[in-house]
Amino acid sequence: MSKTVTIVTPCFNEEDGIHDCWRTVRDIFRSELPDFKREHIFCDNASTDRTIDILREIAKDDPSTKIIVNSRNFGILRNTFNGVLSSGGDATILFLPADLQDPPDLIPEFVRLWRSGYEVVYGIRAGRQEQFFMRSARKAYYWLLSHISSINYPPDVGDFQLVDRKVLDALKRFKDVQPFMRMMTFDSGFRSVGVSYTWRVRQHGRSRNKLSQLIDQGLLGLISYSSVPLRLAIFSGFVISASSFLYVFSLIVMRLIYGDYAPEGTLTIVAAIFFFGGVQLMFTGFLGEYIAAIFNQVRNRPIVIERERINFDGD
Repeated sequence: MSKTVTIVTPCFNEEDGIHDCWRTVRDIFRSELPDFKREHIFCDNASTDRTIDILREIAKDDPSTKIIVNSRNFGILRNTFNGVLSSGGDATILFLPADLQDPPDLIPEFVRLWRSGYEVVYGIRAGRQEQFFMRSARKAYYWLLSHISSINYPPDVGDFQLVDRKVLDALKRFKDVQPFMRMMTFDSGFRSVGVSYTWRVRQHGRSRNKLSQLIDQGLLGLISYSSVPLRLAIFSGFVISASSFLYVFSLIVMRLIYGDYAPEGTLTIVAAIFFFGGVQLMFTGFLGEYIAAIFNQVRNRPIVIERERINFDGD
């Protein structure tokens, strides 16, 4: 009996490239994975262009193409994870972008490694076809995330991963309303292997992932899998307090030795007020991020609310 490989593609206003994405994956399965069944799930985040219409036309003639349409835009992380939860495959590609920046031609290699016994096959973005500033910022963030996280997470790994069905079943047990899937697979354990590749420049349209959304996703990764920001606040408090006592002691000594010639310290006081105020605001912000995460979790809202499903059983 042939096995099924599921590919999950989130989309939002991808009318220029969505058909190319579907056709590319279909052709790869026909030419390189003829012994495997294909299930391609497109999760639409309430697109306002022709993306949904194009997907409907594709799904009408291709029962292997399945569509989830959300009632509104719930963000890429929640949208993607909801699609992953709907996977019916023996193995699942957790994330294949509609713009194909993560190359689909690696899917056969992912499948080969999965068939050889690996339960998680992850892509490593060894190179990036993007501007220097963004490339450097992403590189620094992934390095930081890898080194401060509470799990063994390789740097430069995104959501472009293939996982076995047993890993998917483990992911379904996570109850995070703000899922950070790229690290959830490593949190689950299982035997894994990485494949290096170059993250491509976008072929169609422009990215809908705004800078504010990137920052939000980055902070989510930091607070979800690390307590370092909180520990840093405690450590910084001790260091700053000790430095303050030493500074006050040095001023007393200077006053006793030099008398009226000792510095009055007006500028020092002003600088100290701004410095300590900034430190307090920064760590209050850290604390606020953790509280917000707790608040979102305890409300227990659904990951997304769907408008409709197409080509799923019962549709």
